[in-house]
Amino acid sequence: MKSLVILITGRGSNMQALLEAKLQVDRITVISNNPHASGLEIARQLGVETLILDHRDFPDRQTFDAALAEKVDTCQPKLIALAGFMRILSDRFVQRYQGRLMNIHPSLLPAFPGLGTHARALQEGIRIHGCTVHFVTLQLDHGPIVIQAAVPVLPGDSEETLAARVLQQEHRIYPQAVRWFMEDRIRLNGNQVEVTGASVSEVALFSPGLPE
Repeated sequence: MKSLVILITGRGSNMQALLEAKLQVDRITVISNNPHASGLEIARQLGVETLILDHRDFPDRQTFDAALAEKVDTCQPKLIALAGFMRILSDRFVQRYQGRLMNIHPSLLPAFPGLGTHARALQEGIRIHGCTVHFVTLQLDHGPIVIQAAVPVLPGDSEETLAARVLQQEHRIYPQAVRWFMEDRIRLNGNQVEVTGASVSEVALFSPGLPE
């Protein structure tokens, strides 16, 4: 069975992009560590199963992650997709699902790992920014890269305008990466990802977006 688990904390716009992509899967389950996450209602409106596991009910990260793994395992997922899941996962959790745990990050990794990517990009004065879908490893935001999309940094950009431009591309590439995985087209070779039948332009997208 091709089952997909999506982990969220808030609204989960990337979750919504995945749900609206009509992926060829047998079951999708959305799990949130926040009982008030607005993404839960979006998932329910789309007819998707939801589960809640409030991290505040647990004494520490390891205990929460163990309980989360139990919830995930009941779904028997082929893939677990992080979609705005604002928790740093324990090493044990990451190792348990190695090669089946995917994330989207709002920068062109390995540039700007962690938080505040858009503000940092503007501070550094870079000309091209973007987003990356990658496999999760023990090193934060440094896992094997599946697909990236780049956007220009325009004169006068604010953190908000740049974030909005990047988010459009996030909604493009995350469903594509998950689709490839579900179709068994992705192969991990060390830190390299090979996608069967995908051209260079399909795994590295550039979207100028706006005229000069």
